[in-house]
Amino acid sequence: MSNDQNKTDVILIGAGIMSATLGSMLRELEPDWNIKVFERLEGAGKESSNEWNNAGTGHSSLCELNYTNEKADGTMDITKAIKVNEEYQISKQFWAYLVNRNLLTNPRDFIMPLPHMSFVWGDDNVAFLKKRFDALLAHPLFIGMEYSDDPKQLEEWIPLMMKDRENKQSLAATKIDTGTDVNFGALTRKLFDHLEAEQVDVHYKHNVDNLSRTNDGWDVKVRNLATGKAEHHEAKFVFIGSGGGSLHLLQKSGIPEGKGVGGFPVSGLFMVCENPEIVEQHHAKVYGKAPVGAPPMSVPHLDTRLIDKKESLFFGPFAGFSPKFLKTGKMTDLLTSVKMDNLLTMLSAGAKNMSLTKYLINQVMLSKEQRMEALREFVPNAKSDDWKLVVAGQRVQVIRDTDEGKGTLKFGTEVVSSDDGSIAALLGASPGASTAVSVMLEVLAKCYPDHIQKWEPKLKEMIPSYGVPLSENPELINEIHRTTAESLNLDPAE
Repeated sequence: MSNDQNKTDVILIGAGIMSATLGSMLRELEPDWNIKVFERLEGAGKESSNEWNNAGTGHSSLCELNYTNEKADGTMDITKAIKVNEEYQISKQFWAYLVNRNLLTNPRDFIMPLPHMSFVWGDDNVAFLKKRFDALLAHPLFIGMEYSDDPKQLEEWIPLMMKDRENKQSLAATKIDTGTDVNFGALTRKLFDHLEAEQVDVHYKHNVDNLSRTNDGWDVKVRNLATGKAEHHEAKFVFIGSGGGSLHLLQKSGIPEGKGVGGFPVSGLFMVCENPEIVEQHHAKVYGKAPVGAPPMSVPHLDTRLIDKKESLFFGPFAGFSPKFLKTGKMTDLLTSVKMDNLLTMLSAGAKNMSLTKYLINQVMLSKEQRMEALREFVPNAKSDDWKLVVAGQRVQVIRDTDEGKGTLKFGTEVVSSDDGSIAALLGASPGASTAVSVMLEVLAKCYPDHIQKWEPKLKEMIPSYGVPLSENPELINEIHRTTAESLNLDPAE
């Protein structure tokens, strides 16, 4: 293969939801650009984006209690809840655009309407939930949310969770019917089918071994895992969207912006029930409140999931630990990510997060029956024979020095890019996939600042709310809710 054949405009590393989203957006914005994708596994959406490796929640703060917090003065801070919700509205608009243009078909294959609920017990938690409900209901993004502490009403909303429950303590729940369950694996595969139909050059079973700067971008060393042959590809722009594998590649790039960044892997486990008699008794995503001292990603929830056109129930997540950065990664991943420039940061994080370490150890040591006891707080009559343990994906939490101090463990999604915009890497975890379109807009703004003005009309066509804060435009919120629900077939009555 000649050097000219190996030159391209864009290289996307990893065939997950993030690369799929960025590739699809660039195809609309610059249809003449050449794009190549390299993925070390045999297909798209096999790692973090896979439907069995995440909870499938369309994160929009409708039920996730960790996106709101009570301030010292007793008021409820909903700033993050608004931000996460707005980001998810951006994703839905882009998906609707693709469906309307027949670039994606059969949206029910990847998204379905599903009530989102919060459920708590105990006087303090009930008071918190009521205060949260009052604060959210006053905002136009959360219109339609209901609250109840009436056991009879709760029996109608969540019969499986209320059956055989001893009402010795106060209970309460909120419910909103505009929530969604998203099969990010199916969505990723559909997007890559679209990209390949649009002549994007996708290479599976190809591992990126190294990256180095050139005069006009980057040289990417790629190894064909089937033949063992190494190739060099040059690109003006490189996006590293390989989940837990992004940190190692960011380090290999050598860009100053990646110095001092570390990562800590946390695996997830779910209890799964596929017994139809039980599954049919529950139809919602129901999030609880994380135990005191537990990290944000440990919020327990009982979810209806639709995978391969079959409904099941997921409960979790339970945290696990593996030094791998990917489910299909290496046991040496954590060790080899420690460099001289992030050693002190990693050590500081370890010293500051002893409670997390203790929590992970306790979680790893749980027996199945102990996990069943946690499940029975949601489903009192749950029987062990009806539930199996499924190991979900690996998530690498970002560790870096911030204004909060050295070695801060960050729970969220971050983009790290070079000062010249020629390379960007996505790090972090939840809410991740739900905010893919918003995150890719950030990548475009950082890495193509000279193109944004030219792209603006197309971006507004793809995302009608582009550049407009939804919080300040109730009428636009209503219009977006209506049009995306129509395009994505999200009418709960259907």
